[in-house]
Amino acid sequence: MKARSESRLREAAYRELWVSEAAYFLAEHRQFIPGRALDDWLQAEKEFCKMLIQRYLQLAYEDGGVSVIGLQRLATAVGVVNSSGLTQVLDLIHAIQVASKNEPCFYTECNQSETCLWKTECKKLIAKWHPQQ
Repeated sequence: MKARSESRLREAAYRELWVSEAAYFLAEHRQFIPGRALDDWLQAEKEFCKMLIQRYLQLAYEDGGVSVIGLQRLATAVGVVNSSGLTQVLDLIHAIQVASKNEPCFYTECNQSETCLWKTECKKLIAKWHPQQ
């Protein structure tokens, strides 16, 4: 149990370091104009989540698809509370989208832009939920 706690602390420390450095560079890019520190931090957090999602999806593609366990780990990494209680792919992806502040979808036809990180998985899930008659 101790190793698990230490691992979570390392992950949290890594996230905080990554976000703080990214927020600094965002502030530097806009020449440290005051009053935007929170905006920089929130943008950096969003970019961190996007990076984690892209990395997970690339690995999932190489391994042949998403898994519940992998999605639970990703959900935890992006800040979903009690992600181990979610056991359906659809629910996990939806929770990840909400936590990473992306527009949740999967309940209707995919109409997200080409920049949607989940577009491929979305089409697969729609096909499973709404098979051709």
